[in-house]
Amino acid sequence: MKAPVSLRRYLLLGILLPVLAVIVLNTVSLYSQALAAANTAYDRTLLASAKVIGEQLDVDGYDELSRLRATVPYSALEAFEADNRSRLFYRVSSLSGEMVSGFPQLPFWRGKLPQRPPYAALVDFYDDRMGDEEVRVAVLLQPLVGQTGRGMAVVQVAETLQLRRTLARQILVDTIWRQALLVAVIALLVIVVVHRGMQPVRRLSAELGARAENDLTPISAPDAPRELLPLVEATNQVMARLAHLLDNQKRFVRDTAHQLRTPLAVLKIQVQSALHGDVEGRQALREINDTVDRATALANQMLALAKVEQLRQQPDAPLLDWSEVVRSVALELSPLVADKELDFEIATVPAPVRSHDWMLRELTRNLLHNAIRHTPAGGPLSVRVAAEAAFAVLTIADSGPGLPDELRSRLFQPFSAGNARSGSGLGLAICHEVVVALGGTILLENRAAHGHVAGLDTTVRLPLADNRG
Repeated sequence: MKAPVSLRRYLLLGILLPVLAVIVLNTVSLYSQALAAANTAYDRTLLASAKVIGEQLDVDGYDELSRLRATVPYSALEAFEADNRSRLFYRVSSLSGEMVSGFPQLPFWRGKLPQRPPYAALVDFYDDRMGDEEVRVAVLLQPLVGQTGRGMAVVQVAETLQLRRTLARQILVDTIWRQALLVAVIALLVIVVVHRGMQPVRRLSAELGARAENDLTPISAPDAPRELLPLVEATNQVMARLAHLLDNQKRFVRDTAHQLRTPLAVLKIQVQSALHGDVEGRQALREINDTVDRATALANQMLALAKVEQLRQQPDAPLLDWSEVVRSVALELSPLVADKELDFEIATVPAPVRSHDWMLRELTRNLLHNAIRHTPAGGPLSVRVAAEAAFAVLTIADSGPGLPDELRSRLFQPFSAGNARSGSGLGLAICHEVVVALGGTILLENRAAHGHVAGLDTTVRLPLADNRG
């Protein structure tokens, strides 16, 4: 099993790795700039040394026939040596490379002057080797003009690199030390900020851990950061759904215990009467059979009511044509229609809805069964399915006695049957739960004709599948 990711580690890596990359690039850039600045400063020293030597030169003859004279004591260069950690060497030559004075180990300059030199003088800087040592060389082309001649001298001054390298290392160490301190400060700040930022999460975790098992009240986290609010809201929604499920389960268990107690008590009395011979045997069996049928129907309807809630929690309901379901249910109940010789009429059009097949069938079966039961023998009964605007509409019009006014206020409550001997009172409650689960509405209205009730119109509206989000 993969170990959970630490938020503190995630933030540290997510912040420090980019910062380290930037710091590395910045360190390289700073080091290069500092080294270039140091080279520029020390190159000025080399140029100054070359100019000192050039000022002590003389010439006899003119141009190609000129001869250079140089008297440069080494002590003249000692002032430019830094802390005895570098050594200076020089060489004075003609343009043709003939050495006049200096150190013959220093190779003659064979380069070209840059097109845009950093100084006004004719000077060039380059790296070379003098024996086994690396040196930095400044070359100065020094024009010479005197009473006895005119010519051009090539003055080379070289410096060993110990001092420059020492300075470069010091610059690098100082830069790395400061950047490392910066990274440590950033890491410490991230740890402190994350620790403080996680305090609301820890408090919320402690609050949830201290709750009782059946405490599903919403979480109150007024000090939670804004980024944590979606999690708190989602958790509250889950807890609200759990509380709803638990309430339904408690109500189901309570209602089941209450409603089944009566038929079981009646069944026990009927069995005892049969055993004592108070009732003739065949009649007792018929009474027992009727009681068992009512108890079975009650149990089935209560299970159906619980199943509605179960299917409500299942997402992605399939697409069904309600008209086909209505015709299928009407065909199943056709023996009841034929038994009462009803004037039955059905008219449907395609009406696609999102629903589980069992829910649509249970809704249609309960409504149509009620209509058949309350329609008098030979009376008219019509069923229509239409598509109106954004809704699929089922209309069942019977010719029964309608609904009494005292029943309207508790019409869709469980166990509110108009006639206790003809039903359990769960049919309309199941229908109401199905309609609510599918996002629709159900309406039962008495139909008046000639000043009296001519029947009951049951109208159910469910959202068409093409118009649901």
